[in-house]
Amino acid sequence: MHELLQMRLANPSSQHSAGRKARQIVEQARESILKHCGGRTRGMASDHLLFTSGGTESNNLAIFGLTEMVPGAIVVSAIEHPSVLGAAEFAAAHGREVRTLPCDGNGVVCLERLSAWIAEHKQGKPIALVSIMLANNETGVYQPVAEAAQICRNAGVLMHTDAVQVLGKSPMNFEALDVDALTITAHKLHGPVGIGGLLLRHGVQVSPRAFGGFQQLGLRPGTEMPALAGGFETCVSLAASCLMDRVACMQRQRNSLQQSIRDSIPDCVVVGDTSDRLPHTLSISFPGVERQALQLALDMAGIACSTGSACASGSSQPSHVLLAMHLNPAVVRGGIRFSVSADTTDAEIEETVQALQAIIPQLRK
Repeated sequence: MHELLQMRLANPSSQHSAGRKARQIVEQARESILKHCGGRTRGMASDHLLFTSGGTESNNLAIFGLTEMVPGAIVVSAIEHPSVLGAAEFAAAHGREVRTLPCDGNGVVCLERLSAWIAEHKQGKPIALVSIMLANNETGVYQPVAEAAQICRNAGVLMHTDAVQVLGKSPMNFEALDVDALTITAHKLHGPVGIGGLLLRHGVQVSPRAFGGFQQLGLRPGTEMPALAGGFETCVSLAASCLMDRVACMQRQRNSLQQSIRDSIPDCVVVGDTSDRLPHTLSISFPGVERQALQLALDMAGIACSTGSACASGSSQPSHVLLAMHLNPAVVRGGIRFSVSADTTDAEIEETVQALQAIIPQLRK
């Protein structure tokens, strides 16, 4: 990104040679990212990647852009990211029917309900779109997206998935998932903040949410930033080049952290541990402790954790994900999330466990 910024590239939409050079960088990044995500990049049936400002914009574009010209209900799961749930709530406030898929106690969305609703769709109660995230941002639990996509495909219902948490942390293939749209963002894999993307399957139409420009086929107008696109492409390529090593490293560190906490604080509760999870996420609860007090105490000890999605961190409400799982209220109140990365060290794991050993008894008093 530093190199691209020093080049002082022109507007990629300009027709002169400087503009064409900038355009080449943007389009090369677009094709490379799409390829690494398992999209089709060649031929008449190639898929498309729209660059956006991040996951929130991509999710909103999917919810509103895919349904504007399609009648019927919007179906979302109860554990979606706030950018999906918030968009669905807005749509409901403006007359669109919204249905919420429940999840089980392991944090996995119930497809039986979806199958029943799809059956009703075939009988005259239309569904416009189904949106189920690929893996949950709080628990890390993978969701049965490919199975849901097959149910939707057989009925001609559009399917979107928020894959923000998965890119760079687990193998992902857009074509194999068979969804119509997929959300990604750069900052979740050490890339730049301020750029994301919405992958669209060939032939899928999306209505724009912004107007006044012809960029990106007029579907998401606005001047593209070559440095951001180049940074996005670089982090995706780097992650792809050593993905399985990164996965193994993160899983080892997450499991080490999880086991060490369990050994030190036996009454802790690991959320979703019986389900298949992302390698870097640990959702854990300490009954008898208030999550916000714990987060503050850990922060003062130099350790960053979260009590839910960063997009909802200004809220004092308990995690909607843990509530949807119908966990014990004490587990919900004491729930936090740790995330590791390929750069996390054994010393940081040990420091975190030692801090918890000191903090938890104090807070319980």
